[in-house]
Amino acid sequence: MSGRNRGRGSGVGGGDGGGRGRAQPRTGLPSPAVQGRGRGRGGAGPAPTQAPPPTVSQPPVVSHSPPPSQAPSSSTTRTEVSSLSQDVESKLSMQTSPSPVQPMTVLPSSSKSLRPPARPGYGTIGRKCIVRANHFLVDVANKDLHHYDVTITPEVASKKVCRDIISELIASYRESHLGKLWPAYDGRKSLFTAGKLPFISKDFVVKLVDKYDQTRREREFKVAIKFAAKADIHHLQEFLRGRQFDAPQETVQVLDVVFRSTPSTIYTVVGRSFFSPILGEVGDLGDGLQYWKGFYQSLRPTQMGLSLNIDMSARAFYEPILVSDFVAKYFNVRDLTRPLSDQDRIKVKRALKGIRVELTHREDGKRYKISGVSAQPTSQLTFARDDTDAKISVIQYFRERYHINLKFAFLPALQAGSDLKPVYLPMELCKIVEGQRYSKKLNEKQVTALLRATCQRPFERVQSISRMVERNNYNNDKFVNEFGLRVKTELTSIDARVLPAPMLKYQGTQEVPRVGCWNMIDKKMVNGGKVEFWTCVSFSRLRQNEVFKFCENLVDMCRNKGMDFNLMPLIPIRLAHPAQIERTLVEIHTQSNVQLTSIGKADEQLQMLIIILPEVTGSYGRIKRVCETELGIISQCCQPKQAMKCNKQYLENVSLKINVKAGGRNTVLANALEKKIPFLTDLPTIIFGADVTHPQPGEDSSPSIAAVVASMDWPEATKYRGLVSAQPHREEIIQDLYKTSLNAKNEIVHGGMIRDMLISFRRSTGQKPCRIIFYRDGVSEGQFNQVLLYEMDAIRKACVSLEADYLPRVTFVVVQKRHHTRLFPAEHGDRNSTDRSGNILPGTVVETKICHPTQFDFYLCSHAGIQGTSRPTHYHVLYDENKFTADALQMLTNNLCYTYARCTRSVSVVPPAYYAHLAAFRARYYIEGETLEAGSSSGGGRGAGQATRERSLEVQPLPQIKDNVKAVMFYC
Repeated sequence: MSGRNRGRGSGVGGGDGGGRGRAQPRTGLPSPAVQGRGRGRGGAGPAPTQAPPPTVSQPPVVSHSPPPSQAPSSSTTRTEVSSLSQDVESKLSMQTSPSPVQPMTVLPSSSKSLRPPARPGYGTIGRKCIVRANHFLVDVANKDLHHYDVTITPEVASKKVCRDIISELIASYRESHLGKLWPAYDGRKSLFTAGKLPFISKDFVVKLVDKYDQTRREREFKVAIKFAAKADIHHLQEFLRGRQFDAPQETVQVLDVVFRSTPSTIYTVVGRSFFSPILGEVGDLGDGLQYWKGFYQSLRPTQMGLSLNIDMSARAFYEPILVSDFVAKYFNVRDLTRPLSDQDRIKVKRALKGIRVELTHREDGKRYKISGVSAQPTSQLTFARDDTDAKISVIQYFRERYHINLKFAFLPALQAGSDLKPVYLPMELCKIVEGQRYSKKLNEKQVTALLRATCQRPFERVQSISRMVERNNYNNDKFVNEFGLRVKTELTSIDARVLPAPMLKYQGTQEVPRVGCWNMIDKKMVNGGKVEFWTCVSFSRLRQNEVFKFCENLVDMCRNKGMDFNLMPLIPIRLAHPAQIERTLVEIHTQSNVQLTSIGKADEQLQMLIIILPEVTGSYGRIKRVCETELGIISQCCQPKQAMKCNKQYLENVSLKINVKAGGRNTVLANALEKKIPFLTDLPTIIFGADVTHPQPGEDSSPSIAAVVASMDWPEATKYRGLVSAQPHREEIIQDLYKTSLNAKNEIVHGGMIRDMLISFRRSTGQKPCRIIFYRDGVSEGQFNQVLLYEMDAIRKACVSLEADYLPRVTFVVVQKRHHTRLFPAEHGDRNSTDRSGNILPGTVVETKICHPTQFDFYLCSHAGIQGTSRPTHYHVLYDENKFTADALQMLTNNLCYTYARCTRSVSVVPPAYYAHLAAFRARYYIEGETLEAGSSSGGGRGAGQATRERSLEVQPLPQIKDNVKAVMFYC
C-alpha cells in the first residue's frame, strides 16, 4: 500500500502536507491530509508541477462557485456516509475546505443532451510515420434525397421477405409509376430516392411466391408508399467540412442504405456484414456448424469526408443437413443408437430453437420454424387427426401417409406451431435450411477454428480487402450511381505517430520495453506481496509428487521475484476428486481456520489457495463462486498440463497473478513515482474502468453484468479494486453507479459503486480524489448520449452525496474495441515500421482523416501483434472537465497499457477497461448454474418465451463477494 501523507495541513495550501492549512469543519475524526491544488494561506508545500487545468465550459451546464472556507450554514444539507460503520464514516469523512480554484461545472440531472468536447488540437509527441487504413473515400454529389415511409399489408416480420416484395414492386412499376428511379430500401419501413417520385402517396399491389412461408403459395401484398421527409445533403457537406458540430445521422443512414442495397439482395445479411459460400471457402467448425466468409461494410463521416469501412469477416452457420445428422455431429457420435437423456434433449432444444427446416418427404419442401423439442420420443407421440378426438401415433401416420418407416423413432421430434396446436416433425425427415447463422456461444474448439479461418497477416488482409472492393464494383452499382456516389478504390494513407514506451520501475532497477515486450529475468516485483498462510489442492490426475514439485517450484518463483512467501503450507497439500469440489473447498476452509486458531492466529485467514484444475473443463466457475462468494478464499487456478511441465515462463506468469492477489505491485511507471505524468500525478486522481457484459444470444433469462474497477493507489495507478452487480437483461447503462434506499428509520441511505470506490480510494491513499478519469468500455455510438447523460449524472450525485460541493473534474472516455478499422504499415516488411508479426508498431496513434470531423477521438495500437492483423482501440472523449491535450491523453492511455498485471507485454486496451471486462466475466460464473437452470424449462411456444422475458425483469442480485476478496485484484 502506498504511504499516507502524514503532514498536518489539509487545506488548499497543504502541498505535500508540510504546512498548516485552514482549519476544517469537523464531522468526526480529523480528515487525512489532502494534497492542495497550489499554495494556499499558510501552505508550505510546493505547488504542483503542472497548473490545474481550467474548467471546460460545455453546454448545457450550470457553474457553481465554491463558497468561502467557513463552517457550513444551517441550510446546507449534509448527507451521511451511512453505507459504512460510524467509525469508518468518521475516519473517512470527505469534508475538506473548499479550494479557491476556478468554478466547477455541475451536470444537472435534468440535462437532455451533452455535447462531446471539440478536439483540443493534434498531438505532436512521437516519431512520425505513414500507415494505411481500410477506409475508402466516398465522393458525394449534391443530389436531392427523399425519404418515403413504406407500409406492407399484411405485416411481414422477415426483412428478407420485405426486400423480395419491394424488389418485385420495383421490377413491376419502376418504368410506369416510379419515374424510372432506383429506390434504395432498408428492409423495414423506409424507402429512399435521389429525386422525387411522381406522387406524394400511392398504394401498390404486389404478388409474390413467399418461399419462406409454410404454405409456399402466391400471396398478395398491399404496399403503401408515402412521402416522409427530404434529407439534407448540404448539412452533411457542411459537417464534413467542420462547419457543423452535429452529424446529420439521417443523411448518413440514407447513403449507408444505398451502399447496402445490392449486397442485401445477393448475400446473407448479419448486422452490417454480408456472407455467402461464393465469397470464400466454407469450413467445418464441428458439432454441425460451418463457417462462411464475407465482408463488413459501414459508411462513416470522418475528417477526410464520407468513408466506406470495408473489412473481412467470418461467421458460424448451421450446416444444411438432416437434423438427425446434426444431432449426431452435435454429440460427436458416428451413429445414433440410443435415446437422448433429458439433459441432452434440452441441449438439442437450445441449439435448434428458432431455426427453419424443410421437409424432405414432400415435393413442395414445406418449411417450418422450430419452436421446441418434444419431451417424449417420437415413438410415444400421438395427435388428433382431422380435428377429431381419434388419436394416431406419429409413427403410424408417416407409415400410412408417406410409406416411411422411421429409423430414429427413439429420438424426440421437432416441434413447430404452438404449445396448444403442436406440429411434430421427425428429425430424420427435416433438413436445416441453408444460410442460417448460429448466434449462440461457440465452444473453445470452434472459436479456435473460426479465428484460424479469419487470421490473416497484415499484407494478406490488405490483399483480401482490395479484392473484395474490386469484386463489389461499387462505381458500377446501379444504386450507387443513382445517388451520385463515387468510391476511391485505394486504402487511405494517414499520417501517424509512434509514441515512446514508458520507463518501467522494478525493485532496484528499471527498463524501457522494446516493441511492446520485456521480461523479468533478473528483476524483482516493485512491491512484493506477502503470503504467510497458503495451501494447495489438486483436482487433476497428477500424482502427489508432481503436485509437490509444482508447488515447490511456484513458491520458489514467487520468492525469487520478490514476494514474501512462506515455504511451508498452512495445512497439508491434498489431492481430491473433481466430483467433490465444493465439499473439498469447505473442508480446506474449515481446517485452515482450525490450524490458525491452534497457532494463535484466529484473527487471520488463509491468504492463498493454489488449485490445480481437473483435466475436464467446466469446474473453474464453480471453484471461483465457492471461493470468492461463500468462503472468502483468494485462489489461483492452474492448468494440469502446465503444472506437470513446470515451465519457467508459466511459473513466472502465475507469480505475477499471485502477487497482485496478495496486494503487491508487479511494476509501476517510473514517471508516476517521480510525479511527472500530466493529468495524473499533479493532483490526486482516481482512474475508473467500467464495462457491461451481456448473456449470449438466445438466452432471455440471464441478467447483464456490470463491473466497475478503480485505482486504489496514487500516483502509481496500478492497483484496481473491483465491484460487480447484476442488472436487467441486455441493459447497457450501468444501474448501480449511484443508488439510494431507505433504512428502517425511513432515512435516505446513499450507495453505489462510484461512492464505494471514492471512499475506498480515500481510505487507501489518504487523499480525496480531485480528478476522475473514467474509461467506459462496451458502448456503441448510438448509445453515447444516453450512457453519458445517465452515468455522468450518477458520478456527480455520488460525489455530492459524500460532501456538498464535492465536484472533482471528470473526463469520460469511451473505449471501443469492437470496430472494423484496421491499420497497416505503408510498406510491408519494413523492419523500421513493423513488428515481428508484420503489424504496425505498438504506440502507433492516428487522429486524422479517419477520425471524427470535430470531436476528440483517436485510434491507438498499444500492443505488439502476435498473429493476424492487430486491431487498434478507438478512444472517444465524451466529456472533459480536465481539458486534456491530445498528447496528454494519448500518452497517459498508452503508458497505462504497459501496467497490465498479468503479463510482461503492453496490452491492446487500457488496463482499467480490461480489468472491468475481466471482473464482469468473472461475475458471470457466479450465476452460471442459475442461468443453466433457467434455460432448461421445456416448451418453446410464444407464451413460454414471453414468460421468460417477464421473469427476467426481476433481477436477482449477484452473490456478494467477500470483503477480503474485493480488497485485492481477485479477477486477475
